[in-house]
Amino acid sequence: MRALILGGTAEARALAKRLVGEGWFVTSSLAGRVSNPKLPAGNVRIGGFGGPAGLTRWLIADATEVIIDATHPYAERISESAAEAARATGLPLVALHRPAWERQPGDNWIEVSSMQEAADIVADRFYSPFLTIGRQQLAPFAGDSNGRYLIRCVEQPAPPLPKNRKIILSRGPYDVAAERKLMRDYAVDCVVTKNSGGAATYAKIEAARDLKKPVVIVQRPQLPGADIATVATTVDEAYNAVIRRA
Repeated sequence: MRALILGGTAEARALAKRLVGEGWFVTSSLAGRVSNPKLPAGNVRIGGFGGPAGLTRWLIADATEVIIDATHPYAERISESAAEAARATGLPLVALHRPAWERQPGDNWIEVSSMQEAADIVADRFYSPFLTIGRQQLAPFAGDSNGRYLIRCVEQPAPPLPKNRKIILSRGPYDVAAERKLMRDYAVDCVVTKNSGGAATYAKIEAARDLKKPVVIVQRPQLPGADIATVATTVDEAYNAVIRRA
C-alpha cells in the first residue's frame, strides 16, 4: 500500500513510522521552510507540488492509494490542495488535526480571527509582547515602533520586523518552569500565539496562566476538505482511518 503524508508535524512523523513498520510505502512531503527538519521514516520529499493540479499529477504518477493531511492547523494552502486533489482523483483523504487548546479557569484569552487583528490589539494595549507565532507572519507587527518585542522561532526570521526586538531561536517542546522564567526575565506583558493545539508548546499557555498574563490567541481557520475527509485527532485514530479507507 502507498500513502502520501503531508506535513512535518510530530503526529505526521509518528504516523509515518507506524505505517512504514506495517510494510507501507510512505512518502512524507515537507514544505521546506525549516533548513534542518526532523525527518520521518520512509521516503521524504521537500517542497511544493505546484498547487492542486501539480499534486493531482504527482498522486497519479506515484500510484498513491491514500492521502493523509497531517499539516499544521494553519497550513491552509496545502490542505486546500489536498482536498481538491482528493476530489479530482477520488482518493480517500484522512485529515490528522490535533484538537485546539481550550480555555481553562484562570486563562485570560483575547481571541482574534487574524494576525493583523492580533497586531492591532498588541500595539494598542501592550508594551512588551512575547510573539510565539513562528517566523512567517511577523510583518503585521513591524509597524509598532513603541513596543519591545520578544520573538521566538526555530530559524532567523526575515524582515519586516518590529524595530525593538529580541529574537530567540529554539525549537520545542518547552516546560512550564522555563517558560515562566523567560516571561519574567523579559518582563513580558502578553503572549501572542496561534491555537496550534498539542503538548509541545502548551507550556507557554500554562505559564501565562500562572503569571496572570493575557494571551492574544489567533483562532484556527476552518479545515479545508472537512466535507470529504475522515477527520482524526490522534495518531491512533488516523492509523485506523487509513487502514479502513485504503
